[in-house]
Amino acid sequence: FLQQLLNALSLGGTYALLALGLAVVFSIIGLINFAHGELMTVTGYAVCLALIWGLPFPLAVIAGLAVAMAAAFLMERIAFRPVRGASGTTLLLTSFAVSAILRVLFQNLISARPIPVSIPASLSGVITIGPLHLGMIQLISIIVTLVMLLGLNLFLHRTMAGRAMRAASEDFAVLRLMGLRANSVVATAFAISGLLAGVAGVLWVAQRGSVDPLMGALPVLKAFIAAIIGGLGSLSGAVAGGFLLGFIEVILQAYLPEGLLPYRDA
Repeated sequence: FLQQLLNALSLGGTYALLALGLAVVFSIIGLINFAHGELMTVTGYAVCLALIWGLPFPLAVIAGLAVAMAAAFLMERIAFRPVRGASGTTLLLTSFAVSAILRVLFQNLISARPIPVSIPASLSGVITIGPLHLGMIQLISIIVTLVMLLGLNLFLHRTMAGRAMRAASEDFAVLRLMGLRANSVVATAFAISGLLAGVAGVLWVAQRGSVDPLMGALPVLKAFIAAIIGGLGSLSGAVAGGFLLGFIEVILQAYLPEGLLPYRDA
C-alpha cells in the first residue's frame, strides 16, 4: 500500500499542477481552457527540439517552460481577449477551437506519430528504501510538485501581482474600478497557467519518453475532473482533487481484479 501511495503522489502531483492551471484562469475570467493540454504538448516539442539542437537537458527544460508561458500568453492575447466578457458558451467553444487548431498544426507541421525524447540515463535510476522502490522521475515529480505549489502560494500571498489575481478572482469588476489593469492581471494568470502546464508536460514526457500531438488530451481531461471534484475556481480544491484522482487511479490499477482493469478509467 505504501508503494502504491508513492506512485499516487507522483501521478496525482501532475494532475494537481494541471488542475491548478485550469483553476487559476477560471477563477478570474470564468474560462475552462481545454487548450491547456496543448500547452503540455508545446512544451514537449520544445524540449525535444532543444535537445536535438544540442542543449543540455536542464537548459532544454527551461526552454520548454519559457515556450509554454509564451504560448499561453499569445493564446490569451490572440484568442481569448477578443471574446472576454462573452458568454460561457462562447469562451468554451473558443477554447475547443484553439485546441483543435493547435492539434492539427502539430499533426501536419511536425508529425502525427510519437517522437522519442532523449531522457538522461541518470533519471532512469531507482531509489530503494527498505521494501519501497521509487524511480528518480517519480521522486523528482513529487519534489517539483511540492515546490511549485509552495512557490505559487507565496506568489499569491506575498506579491502585488498575486494579490491582484486573488482580488480579481473575488470581484473582477471592482478590481478594475480600483485602477488595476485587467489585461495585465489576466495575462499574468495565463502565464502562470502556462508555467504549470509546462512543468506537468516535462514530467509527463520524462515518464513517457516521447511526445505526440494528442499527448495532453487525456491528462487535461482528468485535470478538469480533478478541478470539478475540488470545486472549480478553488485553487486549494484543484490541488486536493488532483491528488485524490491520482490516488484513486493508482489504487484501482493495483487492486482491481484483472478482468476489471480495462474499466479503470471509466
